[in-house]
Order: sequence, then C-alpha cells, then structure tokens
Amino acid sequence: MTASPASAVQEARKTLGKRLREIRQAAGFATARAFAARAGWHESKSSRIENGVTLPSEEDIIVWAQTCGTEDQVADLIATARGIEEMYVDWRRLERAGLKHVQDSVLPLYERTQRFRFYQSWVVPGLLQTPDYARAVLETVASIRDAPGSVADAVAARMARQHILHAAGHRFAFLVEEWVLRTVVGDAEVMAAQLGQLITRASLPSVSLGIIPMGRPRGHAWPTEAFSVFDDERVAVELVSAHLNLRQPDGIADYARTFAELAGISVYGEHARKLIVSALDALG
Repeated sequence: MTASPASAVQEARKTLGKRLREIRQAAGFATARAFAARAGWHESKSSRIENGVTLPSEEDIIVWAQTCGTEDQVADLIATARGIEEMYVDWRRLERAGLKHVQDSVLPLYERTQRFRFYQSWVVPGLLQTPDYARAVLETVASIRDAPGSVADAVAARMARQHILHAAGHRFAFLVEEWVLRTVVGDAEVMAAQLGQLITRASLPSVSLGIIPMGRPRGHAWPTEAFSVFDDERVAVELVSAHLNLRQPDGIADYARTFAELAGISVYGEHARKLIVSALDALG
C-alpha cells in the first residue's frame, strides 16, 4: 500500500527542514534560537521550518542562505520548496484558470512520456473516454467545484490529447476496477458507447487494458485513489479535493509497486473483453 498523500507532503517538508537545519549547524549556529536572533526572526519560525511544520517562502530561503553564508544553494533550495508546494494542489486552485487550462497544462508531460501506467477506481481513464462520457464527467466536476470555463472546450482539449495513443514511442498500461464499467455515467446510451470504445482501444498495439474483477481476492492490492505513473519521472494522484504530484524516487517507487500488485490480479485480453461485454449486457 502507498503512504497517504498528506504524509508524503509532510515527509517532503521534513526533508527540506532537515537540510536547512544542517546548513544552519554547519554555519556555526548551534540552536534555532541563535539563528533566529541573527536573522531577526522569532525563534518559533525557525523551529517550524526545520520541523516541517511550515514551508519556507522564497524570501525565507534567501534570508536563511544569506545568514548562513550559503547563497550558492539558494536556487536549489527554492526549486525544492516549489516542488513541495506543487505536490498538493487544491482542485479549485488548479481549475481557477478554467477546465480547458487543466487539460492543456498536462500535454507537454504526455508528449515526453514514453511509458504510461494508469490506475482508475472512479471513472474510465481520460485517454480512453468518448466525447459524451468526458462531457458527463467534466460537467459533474464543473458543477461540484464551480469550475470556470467552457466544458465543451475542456472536452475538445481532452479528445485532442488522445492523439498520443497513436503516436510512435509510447506505451500505455491501463488498470480499471470492474465496478467502473458498471457505474453509469451520463446515461445508458453514453455508457454503452463508452464500453464499446474500451473494446476498440484495447486492441491498439500500444495499449494494455487490465480489468480488476469484483470479488477477486486482493492480497495486498487494495483499491486506492486513482493515479498515473509517467515513466519514472512523476506520479499524479487524483484525490477528492486535491491533486497530488510526486517526484521523489521513493514515492514513485511506492506507486509503481502498487501498480504492479494491481496488475497481478487483473485480467486481460478475452477475459477483460468478457467483463466489458457483461457490463454492456447489464445496460439492457
């Protein structure tokens, strides 16, 4: 099982805090109090930063480095802090510029990724969605989170991104829980078309589609939040209220291991097709 998203962010903050503590100690400040006095801060501010309670701002990092005489580390420290800040992003903040912006913003990542691993426990993965299914999903998102912008434009952007399925040099592994196939999104007609497209897309040479059957003994591979692994560069995790980005090797390895465990209990090929057809039949 993967660590909780909150704990992953907290661990990253603690790691940065430990690094700043080491810089402070190497500069001859034996205590956080001594450093704070020189920096003109309240002692509690230094302690909160070193213990990972507070993420330092860019200005804080500059003051820290200048006080310790390590200005050469400023750029790297600021990049680290920005990475942590980007790890956990509230959906409403992410969607502030509009739903289409969210769709467009990930296109460079998709274009440079060679190996994709997607696990979905909520809905059909975006790269496999039909326009009507995507519209139903995004209309729900817009309604729940009052997201600005045109849903139609966001759907068009999501559909345009699907060209990557046919581009050379990319491999896609999708894992979907069976109950996703049986959860009607939109209406029965929309869902039937979506299930039919799953069968078609699964036949693409670059695509592997695994279905995790309901009732399958789980072992350690329990259902988890939906997530995507992009090469060994990044993991994107979809939470109810936020979006999590992981770039730390340990965090990526955790999700890669979870994906492998889920893949091990999935069915493929004709077995997966039978589950999709069964879900189609259930629509009547």
